[in-house]
Amino acid sequence: MAEPKKKKKKLAPAKTLEAREKQLISLAVDLAEEQLIKGTASSQVITHFLKLGSTRDRVEQENLKERNKLLRAQTEALQSEKKVEELYEEALRAMKKYSGQLRDEEPYD
Repeated sequence: MAEPKKKKKKLAPAKTLEAREKQLISLAVDLAEEQLIKGTASSQVITHFLKLGSTRDRVEQENLKERNKLLRAQTEALQSEKKVEELYEEALRAMKKYSGQLRDEEPYD
């Protein structure tokens, strides 16, 4: 008995490159799933999905997420440090001006 052919669903055109990429990934995953179910998947497809499900891959993904968090925190710390330095400089100028060490016409560095 012949297998009924499935109608291919027409995808709406993606509006961005990222959306298009997501569409293509979704199609590839659907195809891989179909191949795995039918038993026609290549060894590369099988290996790919086995790796995705491995503990090692999950640990690597978690490490990447944590590194990203660390980089964001470091960036925020540097920005905060710069702001604190600016505030100290303003405070020092104000104190010098108040004590008479800095006149109004002297430029700030």
